[in-house]
Amino acid sequence: MNDIPPALLKKVRAHRQEHVLLGWEKFDARRRGDLIRQLEAIDLDEIARLYSDRDHPSGVPTADRLTPIPTEKTSEVDASTIALGRESLAKGELAVLLVAGGQGTRLGFDHPKGMFPIGPVSNKTLFEIHTDKVFALVRRYGKPVPFLVMTSPATHDETEEYFREKQYFGLGRENVIFFQQGTMPAVDLATGQLLLEAVGVLFTSPNGHGGTLTALSDSGLLAELEKRGIRHLFYFQVDNPLVKIGDPAFLGRHIALQAEASSKAIAKAFPKEKMGVFALIDGRCGIVEYSDLPEELAHASRDGRLVYGSGSPAIHLFDVGFLKRITEGKKKLPFHFARKKVPYVSDTGEAIDPTTENALKFEMFIFDSLPMADRYLVMESPREEEFSPVKNASGVDSPATCHRDLSNLAGVWLEKAGVKVPRNQEGHVSLPLEISPRFAFDAAELTAKIGTRRTIESATYFE
Repeated sequence: MNDIPPALLKKVRAHRQEHVLLGWEKFDARRRGDLIRQLEAIDLDEIARLYSDRDHPSGVPTADRLTPIPTEKTSEVDASTIALGRESLAKGELAVLLVAGGQGTRLGFDHPKGMFPIGPVSNKTLFEIHTDKVFALVRRYGKPVPFLVMTSPATHDETEEYFREKQYFGLGRENVIFFQQGTMPAVDLATGQLLLEAVGVLFTSPNGHGGTLTALSDSGLLAELEKRGIRHLFYFQVDNPLVKIGDPAFLGRHIALQAEASSKAIAKAFPKEKMGVFALIDGRCGIVEYSDLPEELAHASRDGRLVYGSGSPAIHLFDVGFLKRITEGKKKLPFHFARKKVPYVSDTGEAIDPTTENALKFEMFIFDSLPMADRYLVMESPREEEFSPVKNASGVDSPATCHRDLSNLAGVWLEKAGVKVPRNQEGHVSLPLEISPRFAFDAAELTAKIGTRRTIESATYFE
């Protein structure tokens, strides 16, 4: 054990975690170094505290603590407020953060999900569609937009290589910034001992989407954004190609209210749709997981709308100063517990594949940041304009539904330009349509570019 830093060895022993050193004598220098680095990156005091709190209530709010949240509509934002957003974009005050740590496993796709092809005509990937929007934003307002791509250990190298091969989609290497989501070890549910993935290797997993914010701070990126004059950070997830990146109405209202955290909302399609729900929790903006919303509140309606029907598509806009405040010192986001089945190596080196939940994982959630904001905005946007995630191989939220929704949105833009678009009996566009953001960033730009094209008769891609 002479190669282990004395302070680290002392802490491992104090927390009765010596089992992680199984096989140490047989390790070569590289393997020993890797394990030391893993252990040094873990706060064993924090792990012990979290484990001791495992049976405490998770903080799910009871019905008496909840009230409906006031929302605004994108369509009702006035011209002067939109002008505020455009002015901020023209000053180069916005950065964009893409959460892209997941793989396409549920889609049967063995690569980072952002590399999944989704363009209904172009077959462009999710990454390409998002970067096209950022490129169009830069071109329109004449200022660089830092594009932050949060990866995970499972997706980082392949994502970086993909962007490098694509020459960063014309955004400039200096404006595409990769950083990794943090990880947390899993512990044995019965004992609190760290689990080994293999002899000499701790089992770790991503620390939840809330870990995005702490990773920004820990990596020094928040400080870097401040140096670049960035005041606002737009946050979204890779699986939603309809998201409006840099929406000046949303940004303008965020600025007008001096909001610290602003969020887009989508009206839920039905009471038990699997979306977190915006609500006031003890009078502060928050999100309640769909599974935690009391049954009577989930179904409550008024004037034909769900009372708690403002679903979260995970689209947020943060004040950079606010992010610094909530990620520094002791004001970090809380961890939540998840009981899972985790394969592990026993103290004797035997590989165990458990049949029941045996482990405790620790995750942070992005929505825990919202109640920390003293000023907030929740803005409802039409689903058909801004939300069509790709999560499942078939059925709801699948490539098929996303192709339909991308084509429908292109159809709406074309019809606004006076173009006749074929539709089926259900009202959906009946052939694949797609508009590259590099061709037109919005319906008005499309109208200006295509002139008096009269009809669409076949699959069409405007590029």
